[in-house]
Amino acid sequence: MNVNFKEKDKLLTFELTEEIDHHIAEKIRRKMDHEIQRYMPKRVLFDFNSVTFMDSAGIGMLIGRYKIARMFGASVELINVKPSIKKIFEMCGVLKIIPIAPSIEKVC
Repeated sequence: MNVNFKEKDKLLTFELTEEIDHHIAEKIRRKMDHEIQRYMPKRVLFDFNSVTFMDSAGIGMLIGRYKIARMFGASVELINVKPSIKKIFEMCGVLKIIPIAPSIEKVC
C-alpha cells in the first residue's frame, strides 16, 4: 500500500509514497479514515517526501481526509512537499485550505 503512518502523542503522520492516482486513492482513503478514527489525533501531517506524481483523485482524497480530520478536531498540515507537487497544490487551491508546515523540526 502507498501509505504508512506513525502516531505519537496525538500526532498522526501519514507517509505517502510513489504515485497517488485513481488506482490507489480509494485504498489510501480507507486506511487513512480508519487510522484517523482509531487515534482521534489533535494534529495530522501528510508527508509527501516520497510522492512523485499526484492526479485529481489524489487531491480529492487529500481534501476528504482533511474534512474527516477537522471533523474530529484535528489540525492538518503538509510536510516535505516537492516543488512539482507544490505547484499542483497551488494551482488547485489546496494550500489555501491545508498549509505546508514551516519545517519538520518544528512539528515533531
